[in-house]
This record gives sequence, C-alpha cells and structure tokens, in this order.
Amino acid sequence: MKITEVEAFLGGGWAFVKVHTDEGITGVGEGGVAWVGRGETLVAAIKEAARYLRGKDPLSIEHNWQALYMGTFYRGGPILTSAISGIDIALWDIAGKYYKAPVHRLLGGPTRDKVRVYVGIGGDTPQELADNALKAVKKGYTAVRWAPFVEGYQRMRHCDVLRVAVEQASAVREAVGDKVDLCIDVHTRLTPIEAIAMARELERFRPFFYEDPTWPENISAMAEVARHVNIPIATGEHLYTIHQFAELVEQKATHLVRPDLTMAGGISAVKKIAAIAEAHYVGVVPHNPLSPISTAACVQLCASIPNFSILEYLTPERDEYDFIERRRPLGTPRKGDIVDQTVELENGYLKVPDRPGLGIELREELLKKMPYVGGTGILMIREDGSIAAW
Repeated sequence: MKITEVEAFLGGGWAFVKVHTDEGITGVGEGGVAWVGRGETLVAAIKEAARYLRGKDPLSIEHNWQALYMGTFYRGGPILTSAISGIDIALWDIAGKYYKAPVHRLLGGPTRDKVRVYVGIGGDTPQELADNALKAVKKGYTAVRWAPFVEGYQRMRHCDVLRVAVEQASAVREAVGDKVDLCIDVHTRLTPIEAIAMARELERFRPFFYEDPTWPENISAMAEVARHVNIPIATGEHLYTIHQFAELVEQKATHLVRPDLTMAGGISAVKKIAAIAEAHYVGVVPHNPLSPISTAACVQLCASIPNFSILEYLTPERDEYDFIERRRPLGTPRKGDIVDQTVELENGYLKVPDRPGLGIELREELLKKMPYVGGTGILMIREDGSIAAW
C-alpha cells in the first residue's frame, strides 16, 4: 500500500488532513494552531510534507514521523509539529482501517472502557458560574473547568483579581459539593508570584488541578510555582516536543501533563510523552479544544495508556471559544455535524469506540459550508496600553 495524495483543508476554526492510498483506504487527522489564526501557515506546512509522503508506505508510521521531523535543518516549532500531528493521526486512522481494528488495539489494547471528561463552564457572575456548573452536573459531568477571571481582568488591581477568583471558586464549590472536581485554568495570565498568591487563596476549595498558572516558555518558572502551592499543576498545551515534556516532568514543574495531540506530534509522540509522564507518576490530561476529529484521536490514545486522568471535552453543539462561534455565519453547520457520528457520551464519560481506525469519518460536504474563522490571534491590552497575556 502506498500514499497517493495528502490533502489539507480548513473549515470553521480547524485544519484537517486527509491521506489517500492506492488501496482506496483513507485516513483523516487534525492539525493544531489553526484556531488561533495560523491555519493558512499550517496548510502550507502540510502541503510541503506531502512532497515527501507521496509513494511512501502509510503503515510505516514511525519512520514517516521521523523523516518529517528529522529530515530538515530546522526541527520543531508548533507549525511543523502541528502538520506532523495531523498527518500522524491520519496514518493511524489508515492503519486501523487496514487491520480492521480501532487504533487503541494497535497501541497495546484498552486499559479502560470509557474516558472521563470535564466540560467548560462560563458566567459573568459567581452565581451564573454556579448555575452553569449545576447544569453540567445534572447532565452527568463529574468535573467542570473555568478561568477565574472577569472581562477586563488585565486592568484590575492584584487584590481584586484574587477576590474575583475566590468568589467564583466559593460559589461553584458550594453549588456542586465535594463529589464534583473543580478544574481552574489560569490561561498563563499570571506571573509566578501572582500565580502562587492565587493558588494559596484557592487551596481551600480543593481544586482537582490548577492549569497553566504562568507563562509556558520558562519551565523553571513553572517549577517554582509547583514548589510553593498545594494544588496539582496541569500544564503542557503550549509545548510540542517530547524533549520539552521530559524537561517539564524532570524539573517537577507539573503533576499532570497536557499535551495536545494535534500539536505535540500526534498519537505517536503523545504515546511517548505519556510514557515519560508515567515514569514520574505524572497523569495525562490531553488538551482538546478542537474538532470531533481531535476528540476521537484523544479517546483512542486515552484508552491505551495507564496514567490517563481526565480529558478536556467540548460538546458537539458548541465551540469552546466565543470568538470562533461569533464568526460562524448563520445557517452554517456546527462542529458536531462535520463527522458521521461523534464519540458517544454517557454520564460524563466517552465510550471507547470499537469501529476501525479513529471510529469516525469527516463529512467534507458539510465542512465546505463552514468558512475558516480562525481569526488573527488573541490580543489583550492593559490599561497603560501594553500587551497582556491571554
């Protein structure tokens, strides 16, 4: 079997890869970074990779991965690894279909029957957050996540930022009780000392994890936060190589790694990242704010690793980020429509599918009706006019 063509196309806030073979088997994957305005750049990188892949064996997944990563003078970078990620996911989809088995069977078999997820909640006030948390719990979710800020936070004083976080966490914890996990996402908006201060205020509410408390470029800074707080740190969605993740866990900068399968090298690389984490007793919480293709790939990986903790999940009816949903023209399909079926959700868990490959197929005819709305990035301005972290 040989690869005959590699397609790359955009739709909604996403970038997809479709790999064709001379035996008629196709595979679909998804590359990251498109949702933050880098879709066209990513598509160009995928098309460049296609020049190498044509004529190659799609079942030589690791060999192809190494060729795409190592076969260049400049390695790494989120654009290149996102392109490789989408291709890698598509090749695993082909392998599963070729061997008539779900991908997790090819990765060593399932370690679980279902994958626990958390869902994001929003609200302009603590009460709205609490109400939305209760709605999620009534739908069967056992964990909720939000960012403990309000609009205009970047122009607020330190004490007010802490007060808002405490009021929100207090309201949500009181509403849902102790049987629901609270996941608090700082979105890298704080300096290390600010992140430590906020964590100490929030410890009393017993969060399941404290996500991306500070900027990701400096792993030593993340380790400093981890040493001074009593909440599990979850981070890694901005990282894109196994070497970065190895440094992250070796410096004890996190308790839960958050690799993004669409950016950190696909199923092949994230399986290795999970093994590195396992050796350090670190759990895996994949970053998954993208399309149902990303979710399907995550479920296959999560089913196969022993140190999986919980998966980020966006319902098929909505987009995580309002800037994408606001730009979706009226009458165009929502993201759940772009696949033939979504992974089944039941009481806060995704059932591990047994269909070959990823278990879902992209509906390209609907995707064509969804113009790309990745935007130009995310920009936050402080009151003095300087740039703030998102």
